[in-house]
Amino acid sequence: MSSYPPLRSAVCTEATLMRPDFQEWVQRLKEHREHRHRKPWEWAFICQALFERDMLRSGRKGLGFAVGQEPMTALFASSGANIVATDLFTDASAAKGWVETGQHASGYEAINLRGLCDEAVLRERVEFRFADMNHIPEDFHGQFDFVWSACAFEHLGSLELGKQFVVNSMKCLRAGGVAVHTTEFNVSSNWNTVKEGDTVLYRRRDIDDLLRRLRRQGHAADIDYDIGNSVADGTIDLPPYKHTVHMKLRIGDFVSTSIGLIISKGASLRRPAWRTWFAR
Repeated sequence: MSSYPPLRSAVCTEATLMRPDFQEWVQRLKEHREHRHRKPWEWAFICQALFERDMLRSGRKGLGFAVGQEPMTALFASSGANIVATDLFTDASAAKGWVETGQHASGYEAINLRGLCDEAVLRERVEFRFADMNHIPEDFHGQFDFVWSACAFEHLGSLELGKQFVVNSMKCLRAGGVAVHTTEFNVSSNWNTVKEGDTVLYRRRDIDDLLRRLRRQGHAADIDYDIGNSVADGTIDLPPYKHTVHMKLRIGDFVSTSIGLIISKGASLRRPAWRTWFAR
């Protein structure tokens, strides 16, 4: 499907969105082709990252966090994978206003609104569960070949809670599994940002810290921080957003876009022999 090098963690850019492989995913997801918008970039990024790592086929098992009404669950099921799709308990989502704005999933109908999967196949391959990303159920641990979330962990309350979610999500993977997450990325400051609240903005320093934590646990992740240099990349959508060109947008005092993270699960690092001996 692609003649490009394998994807690595990266910032949303027009050049990537317009790649033929990304545009093919955009079409399969029934999004508008040629639309310069960060949301189809996020979804295509997740799809392409998983496809390249041989995850979207029969025999694979995936876990989606905060799936809302995203079309990826149905698409992955149609590709042959078995999926556990999760979202917040309805009362908690309603309190945040996500039910009214269509960002919350309450069942099979919500995850197949675009008709991307045969209904009988969807019921066979998808299990729907409510789950809090700040308290991942322990029965998820070690059960999945891949996990994903799309612009979700910036809503967990703070920068630190989001980082901890990404670290904890790796526990859900089997050896050799892969996690793909997208989130908000502050492109206007590596110092000031929104650190707490309903939506936080991750700076480069925050992403670097997160990747260091993951690597210390033996996981693999590489990243490209190129923010693009096209006209669309330099266009900032201002509130109230028009969404005509929406690669970057202003959130409060900052300019934000999306960033995608790809993390491959590795074996946990062993303690040095001297530490093991000393612990006796």
